[in-house]
Amino acid sequence: MIATIQRPEIRSVDFCVDENIWGHRLYDEQLPHLAVLEFLGILGSNVDRPLRPQPEHGGAVTFKPQRQIRLRGLLFNNPYVESIAESAVSDDEKWKRWFECFRQGATGNGDEDMGYLRRSFSSFDDFAKTIELLRSSAFESRSNKRWSSKFVFPFGPDALYEDLAINAKGSMSNDRRFFARTGELLYLMLTRAQSGAELGDSLVERLFDSNAPMNRLVRVLQGAPQRVEEPKLTGYLPEARNSRFDRICDDWLSILNRDMPIYDALEHLIAITGLNMLLYFLERAKLVAGDDDPVEIVCEIVSKERTKIRALSGDSYQVNQGLPAKAVRVHVESVRLDARWSTNSQSCELQDVERLKLMRERFQWPPVDGVDEEDFTNKKPEELVDELVVNALARHAQHVGKIHASWSRAIGLSSRRLSRRTRYAPNDKLLKSIVVSIVKDRMQFDEFLAEVKSRYGLIIGDAEGTRLVSDKLVDQEELSENRNNLETRLVSLGLVRRLSDSCSFVENPFALQGDIEC
Repeated sequence: MIATIQRPEIRSVDFCVDENIWGHRLYDEQLPHLAVLEFLGILGSNVDRPLRPQPEHGGAVTFKPQRQIRLRGLLFNNPYVESIAESAVSDDEKWKRWFECFRQGATGNGDEDMGYLRRSFSSFDDFAKTIELLRSSAFESRSNKRWSSKFVFPFGPDALYEDLAINAKGSMSNDRRFFARTGELLYLMLTRAQSGAELGDSLVERLFDSNAPMNRLVRVLQGAPQRVEEPKLTGYLPEARNSRFDRICDDWLSILNRDMPIYDALEHLIAITGLNMLLYFLERAKLVAGDDDPVEIVCEIVSKERTKIRALSGDSYQVNQGLPAKAVRVHVESVRLDARWSTNSQSCELQDVERLKLMRERFQWPPVDGVDEEDFTNKKPEELVDELVVNALARHAQHVGKIHASWSRAIGLSSRRLSRRTRYAPNDKLLKSIVVSIVKDRMQFDEFLAEVKSRYGLIIGDAEGTRLVSDKLVDQEELSENRNNLETRLVSLGLVRRLSDSCSFVENPFALQGDIEC
C-alpha cells in the first residue's frame, strides 16, 4: 500500500486534480536548472537541518528565501556599465555617471544607496570586470526574460535567490512562473529519501562555503543578504515514499562522490535530476491510470541511416506523451468507484448530497461558496464528474501536459534531428551525465545498458528490447545495430574502452584516482 500525505487546501487553484496526482506543483516553464536553483535556495535556508523532515508542518518544510535585489540588479539591470567603463574619463567620473544611471532604475528595495561598491573596488574598471565575469556564468543571461527572473550561477550561499516580479513602483511578488514550486517538490522528494540526510550534509559541505572565492566575489556585490521577512511553506507532495525519490538521492550522492569540482558536478546534477523528475511524472501517470508496467523509453542513437528504431522511438515518445492526460481522466472518474459513491440510500437527494461531499473532499470542487456555487446547484453528481473531466483536461493541457515535451527537450533526451517528428534520441551531454551517475570506475558495456534500463527505462540494445522483438515491433539485428551505434558514440566521447571485438568497458572519466585498474 502506498503511504500518502494528506493534501491541505490549495487556495490558488479552482480544483485539485493535477495536484492530487503529482503534487503542487510541477510546471513546464520551470525547466530542470530552475528546479535545482529553487531547491538550493530552500536548502540554503535550512543549512542547520538540511534535507531533514519537519513533522510539525505536516509533510511540508519551512524556508526563508533570499531576494538579493542588489546583486541581480547589478548583473541584469545594469546595461550601461560596459559603456561607462570604456569611456575616456577619470575613474571618479565613471563612478559618478554610473551611480546616477543606477539610481534612476533603482527599485527602492535596498538598492538606493550603492556607495559601498566604491569602497569595495580599487577602480571602476575592476568593478565592471567583476560584473562581466559573473554575468557570463549566469543562466540564460541573454534571454529576454525580465531581469528579476535571471539567475547567477550558484557559486555559494550568497548567489541564491528566489524568482520575483518587480513592477515600476518597486512592488515585489512571486508570480510562480519560473519558480513554480517544482524545486520545492524536489526538496521534499530528497527529504523523504532514505539517504536524504546524508545528501543534505554533503551538499552543505560542498556548496555552502561562504568563503569560497567566487561566493566572496558575489558577496562583495550584494552586501548583506536580503531575505523575506516571514517564512514560507513548501508545496504539497502526495507520496511519503517512492523508489524514484531514492533514485534521485542516490544519483546525486554518486555524482558528488566523483573526482570533479562541485561547479562541474552541477551540470550533471541538473541533467540527471531532469531525467528522474521526468520519470516520476510518467511513473505517477501510469500508476494512477492503472498500468503497472514500467515506463519504457525507446532511444534511437542517431546515425546517418534511417532505421526502424527511429520510428519506434517516435512511437514510444507519443505513447508517453499521452500518459498524463489519461491519468487525469482516470483519476477524476475513479470517484465513482468509491464506496461512498455507490452507497444505497432511501433518498436520492441524500445520496446526491453524499456524492457532492465526496467530490469536494477529493477535488476541492465544486465550490461551497461564492458566485460560482449557483452554477452547480441544479446539476447531478454524475454530470459534475463529466464536467470536471473536461475542465481538468483543459487546465492540464495548458502547462502540466507540456512537461514531457519541454523537459525531455531541455535535458537532451528528445530531438527532431533528421526527422519530421519528435522522438527519443539522447545527446552527448545527457549520455555523459548518465555515465557519471552510474559508473563508479568501469563497467562492462552490456551491464551498463542493463543498468540504464533498470534505472531510467531507456531501451537501446537487443537485450533490453526483448519485449519489442517478441512483439515483432522490431528486428533483433536493428536493436543490435543501435547498441553498436551507442558504443561507437561513447568511444568518440572517451567514455568506452574496447579491449576486443566482444569486450568493451564504460569508464567514468571522473573516477577517483586509482579506482580504475589498468
